[in-house]
Amino acid sequence: MRITRDTLMKIARDTAAQRARQDRSLICIYLTGSLVLEDDILLGGTTDIDLVMIHDHEPAQERELVRLSDEVHLDIAHYSQTRYARARALRLDPWIGSYLREDPICLYDLQHWFEFTQANVSAQFNLPETVLARCRPLAERARQAWLDLSQQQSAPDPQTLLVYFRALADAANAIACLDGPPLTERRMLLNLPARAEALGRPGLAAGLVDLCSRQELDQDTWQSFAADWTASLNEVSQLNSRPQRLAACRVPYYTRAALAVPAVMPWVMLRTWTAAEAALGKNSPTRNRWLELTHLTGLDREQFPSQIEALDAYLDSVEETLDLWAQKFGI
Repeated sequence: MRITRDTLMKIARDTAAQRARQDRSLICIYLTGSLVLEDDILLGGTTDIDLVMIHDHEPAQERELVRLSDEVHLDIAHYSQTRYARARALRLDPWIGSYLREDPICLYDLQHWFEFTQANVSAQFNLPETVLARCRPLAERARQAWLDLSQQQSAPDPQTLLVYFRALADAANAIACLDGPPLTERRMLLNLPARAEALGRPGLAAGLVDLCSRQELDQDTWQSFAADWTASLNEVSQLNSRPQRLAACRVPYYTRAALAVPAVMPWVMLRTWTAAEAALGKNSPTRNRWLELTHLTGLDREQFPSQIEALDAYLDSVEETLDLWAQKFGI
């Protein structure tokens, strides 16, 4: 399959038209994500098509993943229109609000719902106090996670490290959202440097990499774990109880991107492999290899306390950045 922007746009339009014919509860369908926001839509030859479908009632599922090929899948968010009823609340929502505001393409709209809702959300969206109100809760959530982790005495297991990586994501996005929408998983380490540079705080991007791995591992070392990482993702994709983002159609989406673009490897491999091991449990056939990687990256029992201390310092820098940004705008 030859993947071009035009090909993907046609798939998006055709999918929207088909769903609108089949489901009379749909009020609106719009396209967002890398297809409308990024110049380079492919990472490792793979991508997803991010669609948001708005219903006149509470949908049965909030997220739907549909494989189209090894290279492309649909990532569909389903929301009730009631979730969009309060424009002020959406202005403060870094995910739904930002991606509704950030140049989505409307593919289906009943009675001008999209035009009206987007206009309401966009009003005052970029006021400094509104921007800051989107960012501070992310930093606060990361700080609370750090507090919980610092009080934990046991060795870090996959569940503990999931909390750690969520804290890193929240902290990074607290900075990223000062200058745009939040960064998604595959794009985090690619796009954060430019966001941090724009704020005059380039060290925040490098600091995130250091929190992923205490020592800089060469690409050969990362790739030596690729087969076991892929095996873990394949294994967890067969579970009914798997995290939704680890569905089978997402395995090449993660692995091909990481292998083709070295900059994304630490973040994508560590986060997804840890999530897979958490779901698979202690009898996972790849647990020992995952433990080897946590040792190399400083996330094992002996080194993890130092990483928690480093996270504390990083969060201090994030909070200082938000404070300086607020002072700049007189907030």
